[in-house]
Amino acid sequence: MSTLEPPKARYKQVAALLREAIRRGDYPPGTTLPSQPDLAREYGLNQSSISRAMAMLQAEGWIRTEHGRGSVVLEMPTVKRVRRIDRDYRASREGSSYAEEMSGTGLTPRTELVRWGSEPVPGDMVVALEVPPDSHVLVRRRQMFADDKPVQLATSYVPMAIAGSADLAMPDTGPSGLYARLAERGFRPVRFTEDIEVRSATQEEADFLDVAPSQPVFSIVRTAFDAEGRRVEVCVNILAALRWRLTYAWEQEA
Repeated sequence: MSTLEPPKARYKQVAALLREAIRRGDYPPGTTLPSQPDLAREYGLNQSSISRAMAMLQAEGWIRTEHGRGSVVLEMPTVKRVRRIDRDYRASREGSSYAEEMSGTGLTPRTELVRWGSEPVPGDMVVALEVPPDSHVLVRRRQMFADDKPVQLATSYVPMAIAGSADLAMPDTGPSGLYARLAERGFRPVRFTEDIEVRSATQEEADFLDVAPSQPVFSIVRTAFDAEGRRVEVCVNILAALRWRLTYAWEQEA
């Protein structure tokens, strides 16, 4: 029987032991942990304590509970997202491409354009883009993968008065390609801001990212401005918090 040490809560000790076992590879991604009755016998605890340990691991994003299977270990690649700030304290114009973010990780990037076209502006984008509530926006949603594992959702919104037509989204070449097309139309982005919020994943986000709905995600809202101060694009990036590390770098005048 495994030994638990006071005074730390016993269910937390069980969670810590299972977490370490997952890290060691004792339970590879896609495999299931022992059943709760088996764990209760192994650690000499009641099933309520084991349930609390499982809930803790699920909230942290280590496992997912599946009906008929039990607690399934999740894949957790870690990706570094870098944003460099120039001496004017502006984000670099084209930012770091998704492919560049994958470099050095040993992961192979892949992106799928899953939705694009002109749509009525969503309520939250009325304020974000400073457009009338009855206007339309060009919507472009991309799903991003690393080694074919889902890691990020990115949805761009461009006022149709600026986009001109839905053709601005095609062919899909990533943010830099979209910004080049905006520049051709006289709306070259010259300044960017990012607002970052940590919140629980929605069910749709959890389903795609293959995480528990209780797991936190980064919601990163990037706004692009042209030289006239117009908001020419808002891009909402959703990333599973446990799979990403955010890095911001800038230079200071001597």
